[in-house]
Amino acid sequence: MGHKQYCVVSGTLFALVALAHLLRIVYGMSIQVDDYVVPMLVSWVALIIPGALAVWAFRIK
Repeated sequence: MGHKQYCVVSGTLFALVALAHLLRIVYGMSIQVDDYVVPMLVSWVALIIPGALAVWAFRIK
């Protein structure tokens, strides 16, 4: 796999993760792990970081 292909694949995966968290925020879905309810702040952070990595990967290619 070449550098360009790697950037496209990783950028796509990061974009999908960011999209999943964006959908959680928009639809107000709750996530519960055992007795712990995961706060929405986690999705905001998980939207920004993978989103930024996706943009970075697509700009490098």
